[in-house]
This record gives sequence, C-alpha cells and structure tokens, in this order.
Amino acid sequence: MGVWVVIDGRMVIRYPGWVKTTVELPEELLRAAQRTARREGTTVKSLLEEGLRLALARHLDHEVTGLRDASVGGNGLRPEFRGASWAEIRNAAYGDRL
Repeated sequence: MGVWVVIDGRMVIRYPGWVKTTVELPEELLRAAQRTARREGTTVKSLLEEGLRLALARHLDHEVTGLRDASVGGNGLRPEFRGASWAEIRNAAYGDRL
C-alpha cells in the first residue's frame, strides 16, 4: 500500500521500495518503447525496468569475480600424484586436519 507524502507542495503517493526519477531519452527511442508497450500490453516503465535489469546482468557477467591467476611454472603434479583423485591429493595435503 502506498503512503501519501508532500513533495514540493504536492501530495504524492509513494510506494516503499520504489523511487521516482527522471530519465532523458532520445525521442525516437521513447516512441519505439511506447509502440512496443502498446503492442505487448505492458507499460514503458516495465520495458525500462526489464531493459535495465538485462543491461546490469550483462555488465555483471563481465566483472572480474575470481582471483588473479597465481599459477607458477613447473611440470604439473608430482609423479606420485599423477592420476590421483582430488580426495587423495587433499588427504595427502591435509591428513587428519580435515
């Protein structure tokens, strides 16, 4: 349920968790959004929300989320561990400390 508040001398209904903002768009982009919204039976607001979420998801996919490559030169596993399972290698490294 919304809450009525006074903003700049006007009564405005506010919804918790929602913010109102102004976005400047090229006129043709807005018109295309309005046509699409009408055709799909939705609102420009919903299209903007969907587009922003998709753009943010795409940008998040490109963020560095892992550790830097800390590989060192060498010849791989020691001979006694070649062909060993991860459980065997982990057991040799940690023993009873697991």
